[in-house]
Amino acid sequence: MKKNTLVLLGGFIIAGAIVFLLMAATPGSSGVELSLDKLLATQDQHKHDYVTTQGNIIEKSIQWNADKIELKFDIKDDKGNIMHVLYNGPKPDNFTEGIIAIVQGAPTTKDHFKADTVKTRCPSKYEGMNSKEYDPKTHKDITNVPEKKN
Repeated sequence: MKKNTLVLLGGFIIAGAIVFLLMAATPGSSGVELSLDKLLATQDQHKHDYVTTQGNIIEKSIQWNADKIELKFDIKDDKGNIMHVLYNGPKPDNFTEGIIAIVQGAPTTKDHFKADTVKTRCPSKYEGMNSKEYDPKTHKDITNVPEKKN
């Protein structure tokens, strides 16, 4: 074989390997996003899918094992559906009752989910106030900013 043919063939092999590794390293791009009730209803169909779902954390269900870096907890949706989640990784910040947990991974047995990632989101704590109800005097009193004298 000519030298140019070998270089070209090697380039195609390397490019193919890079594309394969990128596809294998990003399972979320080929995943499914489901509400908790739909996931529970179709759990068997999604055992081999990368699934994203969310629910409110049930505080009394939180079990954190720092030695194993293992987090077990339950999430609940507005309809009362509950999913038991197992996550091996660091406990996210702000992980308490009333916080929404967004989990990504795969369902395992009935009502159980093995999460690869867990993110938290607060539904209302950090939302802005209605601008029509904003009172500059109250804001000034809270922040104790002295008035400028002209």
